[in-house]
Amino acid sequence: MTEQERHIVQGCLRGEKSFQKQLYNQYSQKMYAVCLRYSQNQDQAKDLLQEGFIRVFQNLNTFKGEGSFEGWVRRIMVNGCLESLRKPENKFFHEDVNDVESELSYEPNMRKLDVQYVLRKIQELAPGYRAVFNLFVVEGYQHQEIAEMLGISESTSKSQLSRARKLLQEMLAGEYWNIHEH
Repeated sequence: MTEQERHIVQGCLRGEKSFQKQLYNQYSQKMYAVCLRYSQNQDQAKDLLQEGFIRVFQNLNTFKGEGSFEGWVRRIMVNGCLESLRKPENKFFHEDVNDVESELSYEPNMRKLDVQYVLRKIQELAPGYRAVFNLFVVEGYQHQEIAEMLGISESTSKSQLSRARKLLQEMLAGEYWNIHEH
Protein backbone atom coordinates (compact mmCIF):
# COMPACT_ATOMS: atom_id res chain seq x y z
CA MET A 1 0.00 0.00 0.00
CA THR A 2 1.43 3.35 -1.00
CA GLU A 3 1.59 6.29 1.39
CA GLN A 4 -0.96 8.15 -0.75
CA GLU A 5 -3.38 5.19 -0.60
CA ARG A 6 -2.89 4.95 3.17
CA HIS A 7 -3.67 8.67 3.51
CA ILE A 8 -6.82 8.33 1.39
CA VAL A 9 -8.00 5.24 3.29
CA GLN A 10 -7.48 6.94 6.64
CA GLY A 11 -9.49 9.95 5.43
CA CYS A 12 -12.27 7.64 4.26
CA LEU A 13 -12.29 5.84 7.61
CA ARG A 14 -12.80 9.23 9.28
CA GLY A 15 -15.85 9.67 7.04
CA GLU A 16 -14.42 12.60 5.07
CA LYS A 17 -16.27 12.89 1.76
CA SER A 18 -13.32 14.47 -0.09
CA PHE A 19 -11.23 11.35 0.55
CA GLN A 20 -14.10 9.08 -0.49
CA LYS A 21 -14.29 11.02 -3.73
CA GLN A 22 -10.52 10.69 -4.23
CA LEU A 23 -10.69 6.94 -3.71
CA TYR A 24 -13.59 6.64 -6.14
CA ASN A 25 -11.88 8.82 -8.75
CA GLN A 26 -8.62 6.89 -8.44
CA TYR A 27 -10.14 3.44 -8.98
CA SER A 28 -13.51 3.88 -10.70
CA GLN A 29 -12.27 3.59 -14.29
CA LYS A 30 -10.29 0.41 -13.68
CA MET A 31 -13.08 -1.13 -11.64
CA TYR A 32 -15.68 -0.14 -14.22
CA ALA A 33 -13.66 -2.13 -16.76
CA VAL A 34 -13.79 -5.11 -14.38
CA CYS A 35 -17.56 -4.77 -13.96
CA LEU A 36 -18.06 -4.34 -17.69
CA ARG A 37 -16.42 -7.69 -18.36
CA TYR A 38 -18.94 -9.46 -16.11
CA SER A 39 -22.03 -7.55 -17.20
CA GLN A 40 -24.28 -7.65 -20.23
CA ASN A 41 -24.23 -3.92 -20.83
CA GLN A 42 -22.98 -0.57 -19.57
CA ASP A 43 -26.00 0.09 -17.33
CA GLN A 44 -25.54 -3.18 -15.51
CA ALA A 45 -21.79 -2.49 -15.21
CA LYS A 46 -22.51 0.94 -13.69
CA ASP A 47 -24.88 -0.65 -11.16
CA LEU A 48 -22.28 -3.27 -10.25
CA LEU A 49 -19.64 -0.55 -9.90
CA GLN A 50 -21.81 1.49 -7.53
CA GLU A 51 -22.70 -1.57 -5.45
CA GLY A 52 -19.02 -2.52 -5.39
CA PHE A 53 -17.92 0.87 -4.09
CA ILE A 54 -20.59 0.77 -1.41
CA ARG A 55 -19.02 -2.51 -0.26
CA VAL A 56 -15.53 -1.04 -0.48
CA PHE A 57 -16.52 1.82 1.83
CA GLN A 58 -18.45 -0.48 4.18
CA ASN A 59 -15.51 -2.88 4.49
CA LEU A 60 -12.63 -0.43 4.39
CA ASN A 61 -11.94 -1.01 8.07
CA THR A 62 -11.16 -4.68 7.29
CA PHE A 63 -8.30 -3.84 4.92
CA LYS A 64 -5.16 -4.66 6.88
CA GLY A 65 -2.80 -2.53 4.79
CA GLU A 66 -1.00 -5.61 3.53
CA GLY A 67 -0.61 -6.26 -0.16
CA SER A 68 -2.13 -4.30 -2.99
CA PHE A 69 -5.01 -2.01 -2.10
CA GLU A 70 -6.10 -2.00 -5.75
CA GLY A 71 -6.11 -5.81 -5.66
CA TRP A 72 -8.31 -5.72 -2.56
CA VAL A 73 -10.76 -3.34 -4.28
CA ARG A 74 -10.72 -5.52 -7.43
CA ARG A 75 -11.56 -8.64 -5.39
CA ILE A 76 -14.56 -6.86 -3.86
CA MET A 77 -15.73 -5.84 -7.35
CA VAL A 78 -15.30 -9.33 -8.80
CA ASN A 79 -17.06 -10.92 -5.82
CA GLY A 80 -19.94 -8.46 -6.20
CA CYS A 81 -20.24 -9.30 -9.89
CA LEU A 82 -20.23 -13.02 -9.13
CA GLU A 83 -22.79 -12.57 -6.37
CA SER A 84 -25.05 -10.82 -8.85
CA LEU A 85 -24.71 -13.76 -11.22
CA ARG A 86 -25.59 -16.25 -8.47
CA LYS A 87 -28.97 -14.63 -7.73
CA PRO A 88 -31.86 -17.00 -8.46
CA GLU A 89 -33.10 -14.94 -11.38
CA ASN A 90 -29.65 -15.16 -12.96
CA LYS A 91 -29.04 -18.92 -12.75
CA PHE A 92 -27.13 -19.76 -15.89
CA PHE A 93 -24.91 -22.80 -15.51
CA HIS A 94 -25.68 -26.12 -17.10
CA GLU A 95 -24.15 -29.20 -15.60
CA ASP A 96 -22.16 -30.89 -18.31
CA VAL A 97 -20.21 -34.01 -17.48
CA ASN A 98 -18.37 -34.02 -20.78
CA ASP A 99 -15.73 -31.39 -21.24
CA VAL A 100 -16.09 -29.85 -24.63
CA GLU A 101 -12.59 -29.78 -26.02
CA SER A 102 -13.31 -29.12 -29.67
CA GLU A 103 -11.62 -25.83 -30.34
CA LEU A 104 -11.48 -24.02 -33.63
CA SER A 105 -8.08 -24.38 -35.21
CA TYR A 106 -8.25 -20.88 -36.67
CA GLU A 107 -7.37 -17.96 -34.41
CA PRO A 108 -8.20 -14.49 -35.76
CA ASN A 109 -5.58 -11.80 -35.92
CA MET A 110 -6.52 -9.90 -32.76
CA ARG A 111 -4.47 -6.85 -33.70
CA LYS A 112 -6.94 -6.15 -36.49
CA LEU A 113 -9.90 -6.15 -34.08
CA ASP A 114 -10.96 -3.23 -31.93
CA VAL A 115 -10.68 -3.89 -28.18
CA GLN A 116 -14.15 -2.41 -27.63
CA TYR A 117 -15.55 -4.77 -30.23
CA VAL A 118 -13.98 -7.77 -28.46
CA LEU A 119 -15.39 -6.55 -25.13
CA ARG A 120 -18.87 -6.28 -26.68
CA LYS A 121 -18.54 -9.84 -27.95
CA ILE A 122 -17.55 -11.05 -24.47
CA GLN A 123 -20.63 -9.26 -23.11
CA GLU A 124 -22.79 -11.17 -25.61
CA LEU A 125 -21.78 -14.48 -24.07
CA ALA A 126 -24.28 -16.14 -21.75
CA PRO A 127 -23.62 -15.08 -18.13
CA GLY A 128 -22.10 -18.45 -17.16
CA TYR A 129 -19.70 -18.48 -20.09
CA ARG A 130 -18.81 -14.83 -19.50
CA ALA A 131 -18.11 -15.35 -15.78
CA VAL A 132 -15.91 -18.41 -16.24
CA PHE A 133 -14.07 -16.84 -19.20
CA ASN A 134 -13.28 -13.70 -17.21
CA LEU A 135 -12.28 -15.55 -14.06
CA PHE A 136 -9.97 -17.94 -15.92
CA VAL A 137 -8.56 -15.83 -18.74
CA VAL A 138 -8.55 -12.32 -17.26
CA GLU A 139 -8.36 -12.84 -13.49
CA GLY A 140 -6.15 -15.94 -13.61
CA TYR A 141 -8.14 -18.26 -11.35
CA GLN A 142 -7.92 -22.05 -11.76
CA HIS A 143 -10.97 -24.22 -12.43
CA GLN A 144 -11.11 -25.54 -8.87
CA GLU A 145 -11.23 -21.97 -7.51
CA ILE A 146 -13.83 -20.92 -10.09
CA ALA A 147 -15.97 -23.92 -9.20
CA GLU A 148 -15.90 -22.94 -5.53
CA MET A 149 -16.61 -19.27 -6.27
CA LEU A 150 -19.58 -20.02 -8.50
CA GLY A 151 -20.95 -23.09 -6.76
CA ILE A 152 -20.47 -25.35 -9.78
CA SER A 153 -18.39 -28.45 -10.49
CA GLU A 154 -14.86 -28.21 -11.82
CA SER A 155 -15.93 -30.03 -15.01
CA THR A 156 -18.71 -27.48 -15.53
CA SER A 157 -16.15 -24.68 -15.22
CA LYS A 158 -13.96 -26.36 -17.84
CA SER A 159 -16.93 -26.94 -20.11
CA GLN A 160 -18.13 -23.34 -19.77
CA LEU A 161 -14.64 -22.03 -20.60
CA SER A 162 -14.30 -24.27 -23.62
CA ARG A 163 -17.68 -23.23 -24.98
CA ALA A 164 -17.00 -19.55 -24.28
CA ARG A 165 -13.70 -19.75 -26.18
CA LYS A 166 -15.32 -21.54 -29.10
CA LEU A 167 -18.15 -19.00 -29.33
CA LEU A 168 -15.74 -16.06 -29.11
CA GLN A 169 -13.52 -17.58 -31.76
CA GLU A 170 -16.51 -18.03 -34.05
CA MET A 171 -17.69 -14.45 -33.47
CA LEU A 172 -14.23 -12.98 -33.93
CA ALA A 173 -13.43 -15.17 -36.94
CA GLY A 174 -16.57 -13.81 -38.59
CA GLU A 175 -15.35 -10.27 -37.92
CA TYR A 176 -11.89 -11.16 -39.25
CA TRP A 177 -13.39 -12.29 -42.55
CA ASN A 178 -15.56 -9.16 -42.73
CA ILE A 179 -12.46 -6.98 -42.27
CA HIS A 180 -10.55 -8.77 -45.04
CA GLU A 181 -13.42 -8.82 -47.53
CA HIS A 182 -13.56 -5.02 -47.70
